[in-house]
Amino acid sequence: MSDIAIEILSDQSCHLGEGPCYDGRTNTAWWFDILESKLFEARLSAGSVTVHDLPSMGSVIAPIDARRHLVATADGLFVRDAASGRMELHTPLESDNPATRSNDGRVHPAGALWIGTMGRRAEEGAGAIYWFRDGEVRKLYSEITIPNGICFSPDGRFGYFTDTHAGIYHRVPLDPDTGLPIGQPSILYDHRGGEGGLDGAVVDAEGLIWSARWGASCIDVYTPEGDRVRTIRVPATRPSCPAFIGPDLDRLLVTTAREGMSEADLQADPKAGMTLVLDVNARGIPDPLVRI
Repeated sequence: MSDIAIEILSDQSCHLGEGPCYDGRTNTAWWFDILESKLFEARLSAGSVTVHDLPSMGSVIAPIDARRHLVATADGLFVRDAASGRMELHTPLESDNPATRSNDGRVHPAGALWIGTMGRRAEEGAGAIYWFRDGEVRKLYSEITIPNGICFSPDGRFGYFTDTHAGIYHRVPLDPDTGLPIGQPSILYDHRGGEGGLDGAVVDAEGLIWSARWGASCIDVYTPEGDRVRTIRVPATRPSCPAFIGPDLDRLLVTTAREGMSEADLQADPKAGMTLVLDVNARGIPDPLVRI
């Protein structure tokens, strides 16, 4: 499938693997199986993977400090104690709408979380993208079907996002001190009519955007101007989101999924849902702490 080294970090097949995050202080990678309400914890130094049950579907985890994480779930934003796993509601998010859940998100360098919501059955236009920091929530974009690809330039001056359903990757200028938009989104990359769908993404230290392409067995790399400069094949049809991991942030974790696949599909795609690590000759940037 590829001329790069690919390892299996976890062979547990996720229904919908998503939301990877790396905490360099503990050399730990985190990700979710959204539809099964599971949180995965991979202690990379020990080579161990632990699976935690969540009270509801979770999709994004972000470190607050050495002891706590913020977890975005279908029921709101929760503070999770890393040692005990205990979760307490911090900020409601669409708590008046049981038809939606959280989906893709990432923390801006200023400590603000951009978090998307979507219909539990991917109903058209049912979701939105929000900005959260210091207990405040603001709706940025509405009528989103499947929010994805949320990530930011290393200097925090640009944000990127897509609605997988619409097939257009957007770039928007941001205030680097807040992570709030200061202009209208423009088209970064038009994927309408292309193979697969634009999914989760992460930016590397050079500002390149690494984007999973659901249904097309690959990770695409774009410049900040929207030129696709590299495509890396992966041994799973439905890659969902990448994240740079490791002490040098020089390895790429890729979550994958088996959502919507038939038995015949799964027979042809035995690594569907597994969590992969790729050596890609690139370096990421540390995940910022989120300000709650």
